[in-house]
Order: sequence, then C-alpha cells, then structure tokens
Amino acid sequence: MEQGRLFNSEYTPKDGVYDEFVSKEMKVRAHYNLVSQQFSQYQTNDYCKFNEEAKIVFFNEGITFAVYSDNPLGSEKIFPFDFIPRIIPHDEWTKIEKGILQRNRAINEFLKDLYHDKKILKDGVVPKELIYSSVNMLSVMEGFNPIGGIYNHISGTDLIRHSDGEYYVLEDNVRCPSGVSYVLANRNTLKKTFPKLFSKCQPQPIIHYPEKLLTMLQSVSPGNSAPNCVVLSPGMYNSAYFEHSFLAQTMGVELVEGRDLFVKNDVVYMKTIHGSQRVHVIYRRIDDPFLDPLLFNPNSVLGTPGLMSAYLAGNVTLVNAPGTGVADDKAVYAYMPEIIKYYLGEEQIIKNVPTYRCGEDADLKYVLENIDKLVVKPVDESGGYGISIGNTLTKEEINEVKLQIQQNRRKYIAQPIMSLSVHPTFIEGEDIIESRHIDLRTFCLLGKNTEYVLPGGLTRVALKRGNLIVNSSQGGGSKDTWVI
Repeated sequence: MEQGRLFNSEYTPKDGVYDEFVSKEMKVRAHYNLVSQQFSQYQTNDYCKFNEEAKIVFFNEGITFAVYSDNPLGSEKIFPFDFIPRIIPHDEWTKIEKGILQRNRAINEFLKDLYHDKKILKDGVVPKELIYSSVNMLSVMEGFNPIGGIYNHISGTDLIRHSDGEYYVLEDNVRCPSGVSYVLANRNTLKKTFPKLFSKCQPQPIIHYPEKLLTMLQSVSPGNSAPNCVVLSPGMYNSAYFEHSFLAQTMGVELVEGRDLFVKNDVVYMKTIHGSQRVHVIYRRIDDPFLDPLLFNPNSVLGTPGLMSAYLAGNVTLVNAPGTGVADDKAVYAYMPEIIKYYLGEEQIIKNVPTYRCGEDADLKYVLENIDKLVVKPVDESGGYGISIGNTLTKEEINEVKLQIQQNRRKYIAQPIMSLSVHPTFIEGEDIIESRHIDLRTFCLLGKNTEYVLPGGLTRVALKRGNLIVNSSQGGGSKDTWVI
C-alpha cells in the first residue's frame, strides 16, 4: 500500500495525538496489516454500502438508544456504528486485563471496608469528609455482608490512550454501567459484513459474555442450587432499554419492571401467569434512589416496595450492590492509586489521569486560574453530561463555569485536556475516511470465585470533527473492538 494513503483515500493523522492505525512515519501498524489490505480493495461507494448495511441490521434488530438532550422524554435513535474495527494486540490487552482486574478488586475491598471497619478512613488515606459528603454513601449498607463479599459485580472502566502511547483510566463506573450489548451487536454486524476478514484475523470471541454474566449472577445467589435470576429495568422509555432486553434474552432470564415483583415476608416474588415465583438474584438497572419507595424516594414507581428489606435479610442479591456509587465518584477516583496500594500492596498497572479536586483549596486555586487548559467534570454525572472543555469555552462561559464550581466545590473535579488517540472512521454524509478520537469502555465481572474481563470492550468514537466527548448521548458512535 502506498505510504500516505489509506483505503484508497487521503488520510492525514493529527499532530500531537497517537494514531491507532498508522505510525508517525505513516506506516500501517503491523496488527492492522490484514485489515488495511482488505479495505484497500474497496472504493467510496463500497464504504457507503457497508455503512447502509450496518444501519439496516441495527434498525431491524432494534439496536437503539435514547437521547434526552433533544427531548425531555427521550428521542430514539439507531446507535451509530463505524465498520472499521479497532484492533488491540494481545500483549497490550494482557496488560489492560491485569490492570482492570487489579482496579476492580481494589474497589471491591474499598467498598467492603467503607461499610465495615473504615480502616482506610481511620488511617487518613482517603478523607472522611469526602466519603460522608457523597450522596452515594448509604448508611443502610453499614455492616451488611453481600453474598460472596462482592459489591461491584459488574464494572465498566473507561480507558484512553494519550499521545505518549500509554493507556490511562479516565473513570470508573460501578453503579449500572451500560454498553456491553452494543459490543455484542457490533461484533455480530461486522461478522455478517466481513466474514472472510474474521477468518483471517481471528479476534478473540466475545459471544460467551451472556453465559459468563449468568454464571456470575448464579454464583452470588443466596443458597439456591437453581437460582431464579431476573433483569430489573425502569422500562421501555429508559435510554438503555435495548440493552436490558438484549441481556435478559441472551441469558434466558426474565426481564421485569418494579411492578412485576412483590415482597412477602422479606422474600421477593415475581408475578407470572402461572402464579408467583421466588426471585433469588436481581441484576438491577435502576439507580439506588428508585429501588425501594419504602426506604429511598417515596415517589418512585420504578422499584419495588420492601425490596431493600428482603436484600438486607439476605433473601435476594442485588447486582450491583446498593451504595457502590461512592467508589465511582470522580473525586474518589483521584485516590485510586492509594486505594490500590492500601488494599493490594501493589502499584497501579494502568495510571490515572491527573485530577484536581475542587473541594481542596490549593486545587481550586489552580483550577480557577487554568480553566482554559482543563476539563471540568461533575463528580456524579455520566453520559458526558455537565462536562466543560476549557479550550472550547468563551470568556463568558469560563466565568459561568467558575461560578458553578465556587457554588458547589464538592461537585467538581478538573483534569488536563488529554489527547485521546484517533482511529480511521467513515464519515457519513461526507463519504470520506478521517481520523476521529476514541476511548475504550472495558467490562469486568466479579462473582463468588469467578472473574472475567470481556476481551476488547466498547470502543466509542467521537463522530464530530475535533470532538473529545465520545458518549452516544453527545453524538458519538462505536466500533467493533478486536483483541488478536
């Protein structure tokens, strides 16, 4: 292939960023050779055809998500999918996998300690005021021992690759992390489109994830050899409803809403046409405040009255455990190197992004003086909402962000503007291939005597030129991710 040309079209990597596909010398990286050879056979009209085929598959299979920024009730959209796969070599993946497991083991030990002895707080490694000011720290969980000692059964750890070529953890998600269904859907779609390419490249399979997920759920059942597991969803208007239904179907378990369950004598039952059936494990996709109107938000119609009473009695397992959100608070994230060292006696395998906590005076001073060079994030939001990227703001917007921070210092952290790596991406409408920024959401399962990291994960891509926010809610899409 001629250097400086990619897929029969001009391709210019961005200065100052790591290009996943080509080196600085414009040579295709070795693990992309087969993909490069395959795609170089095609012309622009072929790319358009592949793109349309992918959209049709996604539409027919109902692979959608809801965006609430356009419409308070949510507007349903096909999940944007780019057919040029992201490839991770095996040696890189081995390090990532070890780093993800290390991180989530430490988070689980951290949560166990916070709700029991609180040694890390007593030793002054993590400030008490930081933990007790978190809305996700649940006093009702104090002293409770979940089955198997597992809190963060399912974790979504977000990684980026910086200009130095190293991976960094951008944030942890241990409440109700979403996106794994799109990983499986992306793979299925691409296999249908390029079957011969798969046989040549042989990426590690991901089809076993639903089976691994079900095995993990069953492992934390409260003493039943044939546990009844269900997926608890807020309902069809939730942005991730496709995922809820997809996972329930592929695991072969029931998809339920709060109204489908009831509690009697601290035992959870599911209503069926054949009568009530006991439920042992609930993979809940409902946030803590809405789980049980008797204990949390009394106005919630999403949860089930008495659910927490059954959980605290040890008669049902909730996955993930209530109260895990205190560990994925973005201000707590800044202490993850210390948390890993404290519980595991190890240095972190994958580094954190440097983080400034606006609740601390010295950090606040630096942030206010350097907002134009920083990304400011609320500690408790997800989906890319509430983020301010300093070098894109006007003076008026910068002043507004400063005011927001000063009014609620605990709510905000700031990080340097990291140069997310880029990847060749087909741009619909312009019918060209250009580099776009990407990240990687990895998925980790922790159960009773069981651990699993999904090979690859969800590569999210910012489809707008120059955009650093990859979330689907902010106009991003995704790619199939191959570990070879």
